Amino acid sequence: MKKYLRFDSVGGASGDMILSALVALGADLHAIEKTLNAFFPEQLHLQSVSARDSGLHGVCLKVCPASSVLNSESEVLSPESTHWPDVHPHHAHHHHAHHHRGLKEIEVLLTGAPLSEATRSLALSVFRALGEAEAKIHNTSLEKIHFHEVGAWDSVADIVGACLALEQLGVCGVSCGPLPAGVGTITCSHGQMPNPAPATQELLQGMRVIQTDEPFELVTPTGAALLRVWTQTLERVPEETLIEKSGFGFGQRTLSHRPNVLRATLLSGVLSPESEVLSPEFGNLLVLEANLDDCNPEWIASLVPRLLEQGALDVWQTPIVMKKGRGGILLSVLAPETSAVSLREMMFRGTTTFGIRYYSVQREVLERRFEQIETPYGKIPVKVGLYKGEVITRSPEHDACEALAKAHGVTVRQVWPK
Repeated sequence: MKKYLRFDSVGGASGDMILSALVALGADLHAIEKTLNAFFPEQLHLQSVSARDSGLHGVCLKVCPASSVLNSESEVLSPESTHWPDVHPHHAHHHHAHHHRGLKEIEVLLTGAPLSEATRSLALSVFRALGEAEAKIHNTSLEKIHFHEVGAWDSVADIVGACLALEQLGVCGVSCGPLPAGVGTITCSHGQMPNPAPATQELLQGMRVIQTDEPFELVTPTGAALLRVWTQTLERVPEETLIEKSGFGFGQRTLSHRPNVLRATLLSGVLSPESEVLSPEFGNLLVLEANLDDCNPEWIASLVPRLLEQGALDVWQTPIVMKKGRGGILLSVLAPETSAVSLREMMFRGTTTFGIRYYSVQREVLERRFEQIETPYGKIPVKVGLYKGEVITRSPEHDACEALAKAHGVTVRQVWPK
């Protein structure tokens, strides 16, 4: 039975509120913290307490360095309270010095992380959406963007942690109700900005909002990016579903006229008698194909990574002989149905084709995990494939081997684990 998720917001949506709501639904916070600390430079602690307001009960979560974990019982959030002793990290300046990471640094960080391919891809899509919004607002390139509050340790943990929680709950599609918007101005790293923040406004394009009189930042860039990517790239939530349970995630600021809460509802699909339930190891996908005999090969080369970033699972080129004996290229793209429309548009805009074929396929994939292998040149992430619990293949990450080879002045073959 497929699982879906719907978010309904009263007080807004931030990364920690989204993760709090998923923990309230049953996501394993301890397992998420363990996974984050397996690859993250700063050791983190995900601190969760019960919260209540306006008769609603749920979870309030805060990400903090492990070195600053609160030990005093007097400093723990009271079940009767809906705010922490300090301010909401997304509504004001952080108390701790944060390292502001760029997109490339985050991509490298997640490459060797012990995440499934689906969760890794989803988290990277969220960061890319944030980067594209920031680049557009500041009229610069994606490569030059450094995430300020968003690139700090707590926001990285919110994004990756939320994607991990989504996987734990087995969710394949997300929908979202109207989101509340605040008024006035807010203070961020660039100074005074209109509320909602420009990056948030950019990310919310096409999404429904409701204007409020709250003088606070209600939806943060992190929250907007998570909800935008989840609702637009995952499966569409069916009109008819069964409600399984609801959970409430609380923010850390007390609002003026409404509870600062986000509700997440776990739903299950309704199967007809003739519906076929596939094993989690199988999936229905589409192959998109175009024959190209008059297209600049350099255009195709630059298009391939963009297709992968847009949600393609694989892209390949096959030399073919076309009519009149002309040599050509068959461009093939493997994609989930939810990404097919945007990928076809990108293929039309990026090549000279006048038509794209597409057809359904199925695939079976191995269960995957990452391990760190120690070599004379440094640690290398190795992708491990399992079938029915048995390890049957291992594949070192080529980019990591290449980077170590360059750093030590040797060949990739010398670095490659034996």
